[in-house]
Amino acid sequence: MAIRLQFLRLYLAAMAFAASGAYADALELKPFKDDLFAYPATLSSADNGAYTVIDYREMRDINARDEVPERRVHAQYTDTGVRKVQQDLMLKTDAGDVRHIAVGKTEGAGIIVLYLHGQGGSRKQGVDDFTFGGNFNRLKNLMAGNGGLYLSPDFTDFGDTGAAQVAALIDHYAEASPAAKIFVACGSMGGSLCWKLAARNDTGRRIDGLLLLGSLWDESFLSSPAFRRHVPVFFGQGSKDPVFPVEKQEAFFRSIIARSKAYPYPTRFVRFETGTHGTPIRMTDWRGTLNWMLTKAP
Repeated sequence: MAIRLQFLRLYLAAMAFAASGAYADALELKPFKDDLFAYPATLSSADNGAYTVIDYREMRDINARDEVPERRVHAQYTDTGVRKVQQDLMLKTDAGDVRHIAVGKTEGAGIIVLYLHGQGGSRKQGVDDFTFGGNFNRLKNLMAGNGGLYLSPDFTDFGDTGAAQVAALIDHYAEASPAAKIFVACGSMGGSLCWKLAARNDTGRRIDGLLLLGSLWDESFLSSPAFRRHVPVFFGQGSKDPVFPVEKQEAFFRSIIARSKAYPYPTRFVRFETGTHGTPIRMTDWRGTLNWMLTKAP
């Protein structure tokens, strides 16, 4: 009897391991134009690879990549067929109406990614196929091609009202895709919403990762529900960002590492050498970053 019981336990453990492996495989994003969007040369790295300095050059990474610099990327960087699964929608919430663009599966998605624009932006920025070197088009295709959902919303402000609107949007789509991992990317001033979402009891316990792109820092994150859950955090910053100095964002990144000596915090920092404010939105490797986050998500 004891032998049979032991065998049953081993069998169940093996089945659980196999199931977890299959689930992990299902959450690995398949390639999309990886050769075109690969990072240029690595100049240096530190913190066991968590901190990386990438060689960025405007003449190569903007002028040679774009047909019209900063306005229209060369055609090989995009696939606009993804527009077939793109919708401009409205969600009514207690915090106000939330206009948003959805790309991919609005129900039963395996992964949900939101992009929150910065000052002067709109929901249209995050779905523009041709600006930022075609990087948003790549993200759209990665979500649509991997059973995911991409959301680019409008919101009233970068304060509590805006955070409540984005939280309501997340709640709505999370209910329609209960198995989905949820990642929030914030450009520039949109980062204030990333940190507010991390601090909320609802979204701080629901989101699975944050991406700060040419954005700001917030010490309150270190006491947030999201921090306690060890949600992975990615920082992309240009070394010549005139809005948010790279040295301050690097210091914040290192403060996260310093607070997590016993249990290393899943965080990465990519510094684009000579890059400016919008460089991380153009250059961040969405597939590589999201696949890393999927392996670290709580």
